[in-house]
Amino acid sequence: MLVQLAIRDIVLIDKLELNFREGLSVLTGETGAGKSILLDAFTLALGGRGDGRLVRQGEAQGQVTAVFDVPADHPARTLAAAADIDTEGDLILRRIQVADGRTRAFVNDQPVGVQVLRAIGAALVEIHGQHDDRALSDSTTHRAILDAFGGLGSRQAAVADGARRVRQARTALAEHRARVEAARKEVDFLRHAVEELAALDPKPGEETELAERRTAMQQGEKVARELNEALDAVAGQGSPTAHLSAALRKLERRAAQAPGLVEPSINALDNALVALDEARTSLEDALQAAEFDPRELERVEERLFGLRAAGRKYNVAVDDLAALRQRYEGDVAVIDAGEEALGRLEADLATADAAYLEKAQSLSKGRRKAAAALDKAVQAELPPLKLERARFITEIVTDPEARDPAGLDRVEFWAQTNPGTRPGPMMKVASGGELSRFMLALKVVLADKGSAPTLIFDEIDTGVGGAVADAIGARLARLSARVQTVAVTHAPQVAARASTHFLIAKEAVKGSDRVATRVKPLAAMPRQEEIARMLAGATVTEEARAAAARLLQAAEA
Repeated sequence: MLVQLAIRDIVLIDKLELNFREGLSVLTGETGAGKSILLDAFTLALGGRGDGRLVRQGEAQGQVTAVFDVPADHPARTLAAAADIDTEGDLILRRIQVADGRTRAFVNDQPVGVQVLRAIGAALVEIHGQHDDRALSDSTTHRAILDAFGGLGSRQAAVADGARRVRQARTALAEHRARVEAARKEVDFLRHAVEELAALDPKPGEETELAERRTAMQQGEKVARELNEALDAVAGQGSPTAHLSAALRKLERRAAQAPGLVEPSINALDNALVALDEARTSLEDALQAAEFDPRELERVEERLFGLRAAGRKYNVAVDDLAALRQRYEGDVAVIDAGEEALGRLEADLATADAAYLEKAQSLSKGRRKAAAALDKAVQAELPPLKLERARFITEIVTDPEARDPAGLDRVEFWAQTNPGTRPGPMMKVASGGELSRFMLALKVVLADKGSAPTLIFDEIDTGVGGAVADAIGARLARLSARVQTVAVTHAPQVAARASTHFLIAKEAVKGSDRVATRVKPLAAMPRQEEIARMLAGATVTEEARAAAARLLQAAEA
């Protein structure tokens, strides 16, 4: 329910705070006092269209804040949570209107888009007036209203699920048909590609592995060639070993003749021969370790070049060749088993469609039963509202070919305002006053069937007589027992039924030549005086005061 409404610098309102309670609250006052301004401001907080002209003259911006107390599982909280808004505590809707026309919206002090604010506001408040084209007068909501009245939520959910299954089955069938058709156009290419790729048998990651092996073998080939050259220099035909050995033997034969002169050279030559032999051994060991098979390099390169050629041919990365092979094999399998699969998918669609139709027909049956009950309930509310000659009709048009998630039916509330006239959509055939009374009758019937927690009625009693105004007041009071109700009214019979009475008036601002709209709650005696004014007009008589007292006593009885 609405707990508080705070307005700053909107048209004639400089500062205003209203606290609301459960039950019926009424706002009364002279014409032009600012009731429309108050509603325009409230509508702005609920996500209505902004307008820079709403900002009070001389101010840069205006602001409206509405505070709501609703249960934890209320749809408004669900919408807020879906928008990543912290929903702890009250729901606080705030709208800032800048004089240049821009607006900013907040929910629980978190910035939001106007669409989010409007969706949350619609879940919290319904505003009804003689010329209102939203809420119940919007025919797109009539089907949901009827489902709520008839308690058809579970059936409607089953139909929505059935529609989803039909949509999925139809999509699967269409995709399969498209795939088969596309595959048939290139079946020869596909079969050749599958055979070629199967023979190649590519593996993910194989290109990298082969490239690394090829590089390693190419490097090994270069090293082996240089090791062989070094070995040939040390132990081949050009090796100095033989010459050094011959020189060593000659010096050894002369060692006895001049040992001090020859022995150092003998030792040096002997060390050189030992070093050459060690070098030969090391080179032979290295060559054995780097043993290289040119045929293996050839096989690796042939495989690598074959994979890369296939990648270029099929315009995919080499690592994707294996997946491409699987896809082509799947396409060929689709062609080979296409008719069988098509038949199965067609059967799945037929099954899903039959299940949907069964659920939708059950929902349609429930809707027609609920429509009869709704018509009867609303019809019972019309005579006291001076619509005894009118008829309320829930018009249902069923399209067996439709596969809408909401079912086969188009639902619209119709009215016949007088016998002998042609029934038609309520918005088209009912006058403003008649429309407001039709809506009131509907809301009384639907109050505990998913209504918003706060209902606003804007002068729906305009142009009606005392008896009708009293009937409207009685129904508003009944309605307020189940949902918070706020009425802007000129009818004393309606005002007398209120549990909270606000008076709207324009007052001169001290020290200024301007006026401001003020709103104050009325206690018992001032309230009686206001109702007397509503009865008598400009001059309040004792008779009017007595009549006001009788109205208040009758309302309390």
